[in-house]
Amino acid sequence: MTDRRLAVQAWENLFRAQHEVFEDIRSDFDGTELTQAEYDVLLTVTRAPGMTARLRDVTGNMLISQPSVSRLVERMVTRGLLTKCADPEDGRGSLVTATEDGAVVFRRLAAAHGRSIAQRMARLDNDELAQLQALTAKLRGRP
Repeated sequence: MTDRRLAVQAWENLFRAQHEVFEDIRSDFDGTELTQAEYDVLLTVTRAPGMTARLRDVTGNMLISQPSVSRLVERMVTRGLLTKCADPEDGRGSLVTATEDGAVVFRRLAAAHGRSIAQRMARLDNDELAQLQALTAKLRGRP
């Protein structure tokens, strides 16, 4: 049986660590061409086959509401970072695709952002990083 007190303490530490790391790396987006939310959208889209993802998959990866994601995507389409069209397999859904400009901007920022994350996570050795990855995947219900 899980020790409730230990579970709460672990959760609080996980939550606070995530918040502190998130605050540290937020500055990666200061003065860049993308907001952190736009970066997150492009992260999902550029990782998808053909740099195209269903809008519902983008929404599922975001920490903001569906209407907010829809408005964000529309702004990104207007800026030329994404294109959007109806999903031929789901008449109610939409597909979003990274434009070449969107992919270039994303890749440029991703390199610097990746270095920043690696520096912050360097407090852990590779075994600890692998354990953290496995534990957080388990908490999320993913193998």
